Amino acid sequence: MSAAAETAARMVESLPPETQERVVERLRELIAEATEDSRWDARFDAKRDALRTAARAAREAIKKGEATPMDYKAL
Repeated sequence: MSAAAETAARMVESLPPETQERVVERLRELIAEATEDSRWDARFDAKRDALRTAARAAREAIKKGEATPMDYKAL
């Protein structure tokens, strides 16, 4: 366990039991959020090159006059 985790554990242990439960529940939420953020970042990183390529192609099509405005009603 890292020093930071040990410090956090000691801090939680110093609290009354009912407060410990609330703190641990909030910690679970934070960990779940951080895990999801990491997954999102990994998925986005994996697609980054493809997105850049698509953006370049779109800009090139606009320069050449080959692009048409998006018709939102057609969606």
